[in-house]
Amino acid sequence: MLRLKIELKRRQMLILAKKHGFTHKETVKCSQELDQLLNKLQVKQTNFNHERYVN
Repeated sequence: MLRLKIELKRRQMLILAKKHGFTHKETVKCSQELDQLLNKLQVKQTNFNHERYVN
């Protein structure tokens, strides 16, 4: 589910970038939202790997 949200947000950002440019406020906001999703995925993967090696 998280990976799907990331892919959809990435596509949305690219559409906005083509329409407004990469530095437009809507594109930047979408990019920040994508960053947050990517950070969540990284934390999730890190926790999974940590639990795998600890147990």
